[in-house]
Amino acid sequence: MGLLDKIFKSDGDETKEKSEIPWTDLTDKDQITIAKEESKDKLIGIFKHSTRCGISRMVLRNFEKQYQENENIKLYFLDLVKHRDVSNAVADELSVRHESPQFIVLRDEKVVHHASHQDIDATKLEDLA
Repeated sequence: MGLLDKIFKSDGDETKEKSEIPWTDLTDKDQITIAKEESKDKLIGIFKHSTRCGISRMVLRNFEKQYQENENIKLYFLDLVKHRDVSNAVADELSVRHESPQFIVLRDEKVVHHASHQDIDATKLEDLA
């Protein structure tokens, strides 16, 4: 375990802790098509998280603290360590260069916002909703 991992309390094999956010796990490439279709009716957010990265864990915690539940927003959670193929498909199908952590927002089947690292801000969803 590296020094930064110790600081950010990442053991390199953590799983997503239970949170109040109604995450939908993104585990299959077919879900990308479903998410794009859903984006016709509501805002879709995809949070790409590396369970091996302490910075990613810190950004996820900050996002979860900031997020205000909204029935017009659906959030997907992608563990890119377990689902690297899905992560690559997200980058390809949405034409957004892979980063980690990363947050991608869809509306009407198009990417309307994406951010990585400390630029990820859940309050941006309120502006877009």
